[in-house]
Parts: sequence; C-alpha cells; structure tokens
Amino acid sequence: MNAARPRRRSTRTLVDVAERLTHVDDSGAARMVDVSGKDVTVRRAVAAGTVTTTAEVIALLRRDALPKGDALGVARVAGIMGAKRTPDLIPLCHPIALHGVQVELTPRETSIDIEVAVKTADRTGVEMEALTAVAAAGLALIDMVKAVDPAAGLDRVRVLRKEGGKTGLWERPS
Repeated sequence: MNAARPRRRSTRTLVDVAERLTHVDDSGAARMVDVSGKDVTVRRAVAAGTVTTTAEVIALLRRDALPKGDALGVARVAGIMGAKRTPDLIPLCHPIALHGVQVELTPRETSIDIEVAVKTADRTGVEMEALTAVAAAGLALIDMVKAVDPAAGLDRVRVLRKEGGKTGLWERPS
C-alpha cells in the first residue's frame, strides 16, 4: 500500500486566483465579467450534438408518424428558443442580441445529428447560445420520441467552431 504524501499548503491567495479566473472576484465569489470595454465585432459559433435512438423511431420520423407529431419542427423551434434564453439558464452568460440562429437536424440510421449556428454583433461570443440550442433541440427530440423509445439519449454536445472577437477563429481539431 502506498503511503499518502503530505499535502503542500498552497501559498496562493484568493486574490491571486481571482486575478487569473475571469469569473471570480477578489473574495472568490462568482461574478459576471464586465465586457463593456471590449469591441463590438461579428461573432459566430457552431455547436453540435447527437440524439441516439432506434431505427424504428427514425422510420416513424421520416414518415411523420410519431405519436406526438412533427418532432423535427418542434426541435428546431426549441433550439432557437434555447439560444434566446441562454442567459436565463446559464448564470454568468451575458444577455446579447442574437442576429441569427440556424438549427439543422439530420436523421441518420439510428440517430439524429443536430448542428446549430448562432451569430451576433456584440462584445462577447455566442458559444453558450449555440450549445444551449443544441441541448434544447436534443431534449425536445427526446420528449417527442420517448413514447416509442424511452432510452433515447443526447450525446456529444460540443462546440465545433467559433469566430470573431480578439481570439479570432477557433475550430475543433478533428
């Protein structure tokens, strides 16, 4: 059995930590970052996720025969609403004007791919809006298919690309 090493006491103070963490104040409390000094630039983010289900559900979806109705239409609207409501759901997100939200839903053999692009011209990015839109669309799809597939799940919610602002372009490595 390995003996536990004695822990070294950190000499860092809350102020030291707060200087590096943008969403923490000097006392260590969460705070919303002041973005008023940032430039307004066009910003765009693309996020994706996948709803996993069964081939039976996909067949029903393609025939528009799901018991609850138009699952793709409901999911598309839920994604847009999710993007718009992000600052109400994610505590430290800034409310920003969204200039465009595009929700793409692509049925596969046993899954539905979700891809959302969100655009603004503001002082902060729209990654969280894109991610929230993917999650909302995915959860709406699960709600629409749960009578036929109670095991449906939402997987791999992630940012694929972001652009604008000081950091410019970032793309998820393949």
